[in-house]
Amino acid sequence: MTTSASDNHRLITIASGKGGVGKTWLSATLAQTLARKGRNVLLFDGDLGLANIDIQLGLTPEKDLSMFFAGRITLDEAITGYRDPGNSKISFDVISGQSGSGALASIKPESLQNLGRELLRLKQSYDYTLLDLGAGVETSVTAFSSISGHIVVVVTGDPTSLTDAYAFIKITRMRNPDSRISIVVNMVKDRHAGKRVYETLKKACENFLKFTPDYLGAVRQDDHVVSAIRHQQPLLSRHPDCPAGDDVAEIAKKL
Repeated sequence: MTTSASDNHRLITIASGKGGVGKTWLSATLAQTLARKGRNVLLFDGDLGLANIDIQLGLTPEKDLSMFFAGRITLDEAITGYRDPGNSKISFDVISGQSGSGALASIKPESLQNLGRELLRLKQSYDYTLLDLGAGVETSVTAFSSISGHIVVVVTGDPTSLTDAYAFIKITRMRNPDSRISIVVNMVKDRHAGKRVYETLKKACENFLKFTPDYLGAVRQDDHVVSAIRHQQPLLSRHPDCPAGDDVAEIAKKL
């Protein structure tokens, strides 16, 4: 089951072919950006192998997905409200995984299907539901990708990032030929460099998959990002005016 582009309750999956490309940071920053624009946002940590959104946000949730899978709580009860340190009137909701344990990585397919159904139900309460997935093409990643109407693939200029992103796109298209797939290029010197990286991936997709992914934009390399992650705060709270924040704002407009 997928959502349509005209759906007012949008579910957007944020994925990558490999780790270390800034996918979780981008997910959290997009959630904060959309919330600051007055949107009702749910940020879901779908990295069942190594959940860490709560760490990046400095959250200590009392309930998480491990309790949901154990049948102790409903998915609604796993929601933790996050209040923006930069503006106490702005907030978004978070569903955390079991941070750093890896215990959820081998969840049974039927449990994942149940979680997918619950997410589709829950998204009706939000303008945007952002799913931060684990890297690669493990079972949970492909299961979550199949329920999303829009998949954002995060890449860098690193050759292994590009080849792994291509592999992810190929498998996703095989499973769901109607998937809407967009590209964000992270950690580049400037926006021109980002476009060049995208063109490389686009050419491979067109030549071998007969498919052209959309381009959402690039995020420039910015030391403010490292500072925000180290202090376990969203970027816009700690550094409201910085190049990376401006770039994410442009990407949010396109969403």
